[in-house]
Amino acid sequence: MVVNFKVFKKSSPNGKISLYVGKRDFIDYLSGIEPIDGVILLDENYVETGRKIWGQLICSFRYGREEDEVMGLNFQKDLYLISEQLYPPSGTKTDVNTTRLQERLLQKLGPNAIPFTFNFPQSAPSSVTLQPSQDETGEPCGVSYFIKIYSGETETDVTHKRSTVSLGIRKIQYTPTKQGRQPCTIVRKDFLLSPGELELEVTLDKQLYHHGESIAVNVSVRNNSNKIVKKIKALVQQGIDVVIFQNGQFRTVIDAIETQDGCPITPGSNLQKIIYLKPNLENNKHRRGIALDGRLKREEAELASSTLLTSPDVRDSFGIVVSYAVKVKLYLGALGGELSAELPFIFMRPKPTERLKLANNETCVHIENLPEEKTKEN
Repeated sequence: MVVNFKVFKKSSPNGKISLYVGKRDFIDYLSGIEPIDGVILLDENYVETGRKIWGQLICSFRYGREEDEVMGLNFQKDLYLISEQLYPPSGTKTDVNTTRLQERLLQKLGPNAIPFTFNFPQSAPSSVTLQPSQDETGEPCGVSYFIKIYSGETETDVTHKRSTVSLGIRKIQYTPTKQGRQPCTIVRKDFLLSPGELELEVTLDKQLYHHGESIAVNVSVRNNSNKIVKKIKALVQQGIDVVIFQNGQFRTVIDAIETQDGCPITPGSNLQKIIYLKPNLENNKHRRGIALDGRLKREEAELASSTLLTSPDVRDSFGIVVSYAVKVKLYLGALGGELSAELPFIFMRPKPTERLKLANNETCVHIENLPEEKTKEN
């Protein structure tokens, strides 16, 4: 049995340095993050002349529009999470534990191939992009990652595009394996100089939803007051917390339904109904500021997944924390005001089927060449 295993390859413009990685998505399991295991292939001339080759893992955080960068302003921060000399190997890197993918690549590429492994810091934020408006140009705001391999005498040398490889990757999270407790809340409201109270109970059918699923919102209204409920509105809100800013919390309505079915709810009567909501990007493609999952070229965008944290205090200052909630409102008219209830839920991508494991002497490495992308010169 021969197992095809896809490997991504990208070369520098001068063809002297090539980068090989087995995947571009790296999963954060909360208990740990998948390491980046790759291989670089050097031209014979680079090996003979003893040039130094450096590798970096960079987190790029853009918090302002590129077109607004005037008078020396810069709305982007690049965080160098890893910076190592890959060739010649430094004294601390002489013994490298290679993975099976790296072993296959080393056999295929020959003696000028060098393996490397980068590890994300535990607090590294997830890849998130904020959707720009249609008239905006330049890089969108958000958090992105890329691997940078280049030739230089020191790690702080000004890099040249012709001898630099830059490959975008993503740090992502997938759906937990177990559902949490079913979300449910009850809110009540009494009225000045009026007897009785209005009670609203909201229940979701589950806590965890995948992209493309509908949310069943069970609404129960018990009107023991002398007020009249005129209409009901249910909506899904996406919450964005840009941690670096003190007032960086934003909420956007992703989907909403307003109904008068079953209304008015008169004093002494009850109402039980289910409202279906479906959060998706299709109806929000032109809405600026919506959080999307980090994007790679040639891939379709989709709404950002909820950000899972081991603790509310464990958040990187350069991260963007995404959350979702269902909100139900009862409208009582101009004098009665309104009554609302809110329930948070988790909205994430399901984990894809596990890729086939590498087996000894049974693996065929299929290499996909990636097109050259614009490389920023430092």
